[in-house]
Amino acid sequence: MDHKITGSTRLGGLLGSPVAHSISPMMHNDSFQELGLDYVYLCFEVGPEKLPEVITAFRSMNVYGFNLTMPDKEAVIPCLDELSLAAQMIGAVNTVTCQNGKMTGHNTDGIGYMRAVEEAGYSVPGKEMTLLGAGGAASAIAVQAAIDGVSRLHLVSRRGRSWEKAGALVDQINQNTSCQADLTDLADTDGLRKNLERSALLTNATSVGMAPHADQTPIGDCSLFHPELIVSDVIYNPRRTRLLREAENAGCRTFNGMYMLLYQGEAAFRIWTGQNMPVELIKSRYFTEKESYE
Repeated sequence: MDHKITGSTRLGGLLGSPVAHSISPMMHNDSFQELGLDYVYLCFEVGPEKLPEVITAFRSMNVYGFNLTMPDKEAVIPCLDELSLAAQMIGAVNTVTCQNGKMTGHNTDGIGYMRAVEEAGYSVPGKEMTLLGAGGAASAIAVQAAIDGVSRLHLVSRRGRSWEKAGALVDQINQNTSCQADLTDLADTDGLRKNLERSALLTNATSVGMAPHADQTPIGDCSLFHPELIVSDVIYNPRRTRLLREAENAGCRTFNGMYMLLYQGEAAFRIWTGQNMPVELIKSRYFTEKESYE
């Protein structure tokens, strides 16, 4: 069935800069076509300085919603009418719904990661988790893990520009969820070892180890790994980072971040349409062992 544009086709898309590389239009437009939905999804090169006027135009055009990528995830918040609990706690938005002119911001990045954990065959609610990083991906994962029932979250960051932000995130989690969160300096090897001894899952949500710097790893001491530990990396280029290879050599089970991208898109699709994305179809087309997308 061809995906035809009609007089009643509703518009949505992705705002950010750059966006030309994004796989999101293929994911969403293929899904609309498969389900017979009269929607279309396009990419728009929009930086923070143009964001308010674009949001005003989108209100007038009655779009069904849109996604945001860097550098717009935080800049969009003053333009919106309401935020979900997760978006409030994270302080960033990647998905917006527009209903009768009212715009509500959500963040599905953490949902995508937690679904990727399930896809890999693991369950972490009620267990402890160690998370490396304090940036946007780490914040989204931390908040969603806490909402989903991780009993204790050990956030690990370097002392520096992100340290204060990491502390504020820990406070948000402790104040708004039943999860107990704490903060450890990455340089504190003894503290990190204690965290990992108690954790079921270690997740790297930093960019350390991403191509072209695939020789790097955030965990320099392989003795910190233990066979009961599941090790995950949000990086999917390369598919097997140095962190994952060394964890595997220590007997750990591992998985990468490839499906986080898929499932954050699935969550946005469900928010907009009320229907489930045909995940297996999209997975077979765009998430095989060929070169991955961003």
